[in-house]
Amino acid sequence: MSRRKLDVDRTRERLLGLGLAHAADQLEPLLSEAVKEGHAPHALIDALLDAEHQAREGRRVRTALRLSSLPNGQTLADFDFAFQPAIERSRIDTLATCAYIRAAETILIQGPPGVGKSHLAVGLGVKAVEHGFSAQFYRFDELKLQLKADAHLPPARLRRRKYLNTALLIIDELGFEPMTRDEASLFFRLVTYRYGRGAILITTNKSVRDWTELLAGDEALAAAILDRLLHKAHVLNIKGRSYRLRDLEATLGTTRN
Repeated sequence: MSRRKLDVDRTRERLLGLGLAHAADQLEPLLSEAVKEGHAPHALIDALLDAEHQAREGRRVRTALRLSSLPNGQTLADFDFAFQPAIERSRIDTLATCAYIRAAETILIQGPPGVGKSHLAVGLGVKAVEHGFSAQFYRFDELKLQLKADAHLPPARLRRRKYLNTALLIIDELGFEPMTRDEASLFFRLVTYRYGRGAILITTNKSVRDWTELLAGDEALAAAILDRLLHKAHVLNIKGRSYRLRDLEATLGTTRN
């Protein structure tokens, strides 16, 4: 028994020396299980490597989500598809494979306030991170301020900005306020740079036919932006009820009762 104990300690030290801390932590319980169940040696090795991989992957996902600025607590798993029958779950499941990110395509989610646009966007962002892609979340008013602050940066420095070099850029709540001419030009620069290079996901309360008004009334600029965004786009139109109004109605009903 002492000889076996020494062997286990030596193996643990070697695992730690190789930076496999999680495998080292699971060595003894997995070894005991292997002896008890009569597992083959390669099965034990596979189990140790799996423990290390899962721990590292969990740490990677947590770090990437923190850096992405994605809001917490909104995933596709807890989206209420039954409340929004206009949204085809199969279509969302297809988007969740992240093939659109590999192809540098656009997702445009349109609909009135409260119908779940942001929840879907965040949920797809989480899926992107889980699949190993970088993602960055901005509310449009925040992105607009960042674009203005970076307006005079040289291209070499500009390309290092997260909104340009991330695999998936999520822009939430586009359309609540019209852009000035300068803001619309900066947005055009952003879309032009990412076109064919990186995926964009936009949520908006405006139909595309209203984008000219949104983009400082410039028809040519609106056409140029939409041409790039819609060239390879997945457009989701949500016309259901508001989740927030549903929750408010439930709260009022409970209060009355």
